[in-house]
Amino acid sequence: MADDGLHDECAVFGVFGLPAAARLTYLGLHAQQHRGQESTGMVVGDGRAWQRHVGMGLVDQVYDQDTVAALGGDVAIGHNRYSTSGTSTLDNAQPTLHGAGAETVAVCHNGNLLNARALAPAAAPHTSDTRLLAQALDALPHDARWASAAAAVLARVEGAFSLLMLHGRALYAARDPQGFRPLVLGQRDGGWIVASESCAFDLVGARVVREIEPGEMVEIGDAGIRSHRLGLAAPSPCIFEWIYLSRPDSVVFGRSVGEVRLALGGELARECPADADCVVAVPDSGNFAALGFAAAAGLPLVHGLIRNHYVGRTFIEPEQERRDFRARLKYNVYAPQVRGRRVVLVDDSLVRGTTTRALMRMLRDAGVRAIHLRISSPPLRHACYFGVDIPDQSRLVAVGRTEAEIAALLGVDSVGYLSVDGVARAAQSDGRVCHGCFTGSYPVAVPP
Repeated sequence: MADDGLHDECAVFGVFGLPAAARLTYLGLHAQQHRGQESTGMVVGDGRAWQRHVGMGLVDQVYDQDTVAALGGDVAIGHNRYSTSGTSTLDNAQPTLHGAGAETVAVCHNGNLLNARALAPAAAPHTSDTRLLAQALDALPHDARWASAAAAVLARVEGAFSLLMLHGRALYAARDPQGFRPLVLGQRDGGWIVASESCAFDLVGARVVREIEPGEMVEIGDAGIRSHRLGLAAPSPCIFEWIYLSRPDSVVFGRSVGEVRLALGGELARECPADADCVVAVPDSGNFAALGFAAAAGLPLVHGLIRNHYVGRTFIEPEQERRDFRARLKYNVYAPQVRGRRVVLVDDSLVRGTTTRALMRMLRDAGVRAIHLRISSPPLRHACYFGVDIPDQSRLVAVGRTEAEIAALLGVDSVGYLSVDGVARAAQSDGRVCHGCFTGSYPVAVPP
């Protein structure tokens, strides 16, 4: 995604009944780093004592070998965070941890809770929806009734959640009735693992058992697993998980993400053909869609853009032309592949257009003769209330503009978007998905 305008909500990872749970959690979070880069943390223990380690930054910045080795226990939950609710501070890093011993409650989650304040005790001061939910769960009786009481609390939650909880010596994994965000259950060596994406299982050597169902809470303990219902399932998974959020080597909502993106590119070529000489991907998020477009259009796919994967904050940004400078830090044009050619440039989405505009100037400077920008998703025109951070509508390039006006603004010869129906065909979905960020039609009521 060229604009850096959307952010991947969060990742969760849990382990039950496996020695060195902290090491497995570290690896599982590392595999899911793409879902959150602001903070990371884990709670590890054995049901009697628990340790928590959190920090701001990436997984390999927050943990080292000694830190992971010191976190003993065979039960753990971990989290990578991008804040969509609550400020980006260490105080809001997850997992949260309340109580001690058998009365410990630890929580981490991916999504966005619309009514968290109504669930929490009246005096709760925290801005993070996760902290508010954790306080509500900590206020429950810490006895054999806790699981049923926690399920009743979660049944009252409005919004999106794929969450992990620890209480006593049990790991709980729960998903909202719409199943907005992914959550997968797996096994390794007789123990249990839960993750946001299946790509994490590949790294730790686990096998996928099944998805946690929409509206289900799974209780994992020494006696095995038990399922609790949170409400009537009404599946409406986030369409953007297939388009951009998930890793292409994951299976999400029963579909291979990479295969869906190849199909998105093919549908895009059929809906929005272009008179061109070659196809270029905006790396990395446009790679699979560009490959699918090239195959369907019968055009060669060339490596016209090289991405620098190590771009961070820099103190040498010039005051003038800052956005152009950021684009040049992130991308460089490989001119021999594109000079004098008519190019189809494929990306997964178009948000604000600022970085894209700078990228188009770079391609023109390299001698590209024509640029036909093709986006493997519909125009982004509305907010997300379920865990994806989308800029204010006034900053979305597609709001109030036609495709011709967008093309003129970006400095390209044409712009083409994939339709909502095209995405549904590519994903082989039955239409029961959340596409509110494109259409403004949401599967549940949203705040005004």
